[in-house]
Amino acid sequence: MRRFTDAEGAAWDAVLGRESWGTLFAIFVPVQSGPAVRQTPLSAQTVERGAGDFDDLDDDELRSLFDRSMPKPL
Repeated sequence: MRRFTDAEGAAWDAVLGRESWGTLFAIFVPVQSGPAVRQTPLSAQTVERGAGDFDDLDDDELRSLFDRSMPKPL
């Protein structure tokens, strides 16, 4: 899990997630209640590769993924 601050100053926790059909996502969970959980699909083909790529992201790269994210369907 990684914590970062978006462009508006809100804190988010970012985690790597995997849907049942195998697609990997960056999942963004707000630290404070209010905003919806968000997600962005990732291009990694394996969980191991996705985890490594995710761990290598700096805060600016996390913000870029966050900026492309959409609310996660429930």
